Amino acid sequence: MRETPSSVVHEAPNTSWIHYFTSPETLRGLGISQALGSLLAISGAFETIELPLWLRFAYWLPVMLAGALIGGLISWKLVAIERWARSPFMSWAVVTVLVALPMTVIVWLITGLAFQGTLNLGALPFYFAPVAIISAFMSGILTLTNQAPRETHAAPSTGEAGNTPAPIRFLERLPISLRGAEIYAVSSEDHYLRIHSSRGTDLILMRLSDAIGELDGIEGAQVHRSWWVARGAVKDVERGDGKAVFTLTNDTQVPVSRTYAKALREIGWY
Repeated sequence: MRETPSSVVHEAPNTSWIHYFTSPETLRGLGISQALGSLLAISGAFETIELPLWLRFAYWLPVMLAGALIGGLISWKLVAIERWARSPFMSWAVVTVLVALPMTVIVWLITGLAFQGTLNLGALPFYFAPVAIISAFMSGILTLTNQAPRETHAAPSTGEAGNTPAPIRFLERLPISLRGAEIYAVSSEDHYLRIHSSRGTDLILMRLSDAIGELDGIEGAQVHRSWWVARGAVKDVERGDGKAVFTLTNDTQVPVSRTYAKALREIGWY
């Protein structure tokens, strides 16, 4: 580290901050915050209806902007913690609480200084509930729009004695007609899953979320709310109008959801 030039040492953090503020997720979050702030201003939410319309906008837009920036930073840091990044509900709950705490203080300060002319410390706890409601709504929207795909990973190599990989549980559920086949993809059809394989297709009764948990041992990812695809089965990728379609080894075409598209590009799927 002593021999590393200082410009190199600090380049990655600076670059990551620039990437955060210019990323589509951050810009989308800021846009959503201003749209929601406008709605709150027009409706006069939380007893602001008595204020003039211009003052309601002057109050709600900066407040929502601050909330979006704080929430975006928290979400960005939570992605590095795998157990939270893989659980949309836990991410939503954690972000809601961590945003609501500082935003409660910010709203208390702005409201007290701008409209009441004084700061009443005893009133601070009463701001938490309305702030938490807005934070939950906002973080819920961002969690849904920025959700990362659920990935499955290839089994480890068996180079060392006794290092036998765990069996792939999903393979035990295959119908007799597909036993021993290579799995290309799994798609959801009502309450059933259609298994796409080297020996054709068949249906089993199962939820996609449960199937993805049992497919670990095969490298793949959820590419759509109703599709999981094995990475090795992707033969071609077609892109257009911001969308992508995977063509699999058996010529099945799979749509790639906008929700997962960016994350799939970042991990090198296309």
